[in-house]
Amino acid sequence: MTLTASSLALAVAMSAAAGLVGSFAVMRRMALASDAISHVALPGIGLALAFGVHPLLGAGAALLLGTLLIWGLERRTGIATETLVGVVFSTALAVGSLLASGEDLIDALLGAPGRAGPLEVAVGLAAAAAVVAFVVLARHRLLVALISPEIATTAGIPVRRLDLLYLLAFALTVALGLRYLGVLLMGSLLIIPAATARYVARSLAGMFGVAVAAAVLSTAGGTWLAARLGRPSGPVIVACAAGLFLLALLARRGR
Repeated sequence: MTLTASSLALAVAMSAAAGLVGSFAVMRRMALASDAISHVALPGIGLALAFGVHPLLGAGAALLLGTLLIWGLERRTGIATETLVGVVFSTALAVGSLLASGEDLIDALLGAPGRAGPLEVAVGLAAAAAVVAFVVLARHRLLVALISPEIATTAGIPVRRLDLLYLLAFALTVALGLRYLGVLLMGSLLIIPAATARYVARSLAGMFGVAVAAAVLSTAGGTWLAARLGRPSGPVIVACAAGLFLLALLARRGR
């Protein structure tokens, strides 16, 4: 199904947020963790379908609870974020697979763009704008906290709260992209364009620009191509992102 103008605008906004959030995920070495976080949405989708609620509402609630759980456990136990994400991810995937089944499960796993309603578009655009604004405004604090949490604390940066806000922005971006890529592949849109940008960019601003451009091109082009081929959108979008990454590798080697 082709996208309406409003749905396309939402896809572009989501992709811009994914490019920015993914840039810091790559720098924080969260490549595997980011893929796992998206799976936390599956139980929420399953419960939403069971109770006749919009799946994205269930996914958003599950991601919010999962993010708060990961952050709280990390703070109390000192266990690394990646380890906690792996534990929560495995549990969520098992529970979600039990709650959802059939065609609904396939759509949840691989994405099914369809037509977004006016309210969903409005809320999605506002959420994407909030994520973009947060990353842009907090980029220097995020970078300092990434390089040295001790220096960040000495400089008066609330590292713990900043980590929570970043994880919430991450989870919100995942929720925005579930319609297009599904639970299995949303993490790929966060990581592959950012990895492409890190390979070719020479500054943080350049990395942001390349990551956003790659994510937007992959989402728009992949969604259009998936509609033409009659295939789930998620795998096609990720294939487009991987193609851009391969082109970046070849271009870099050529230079």
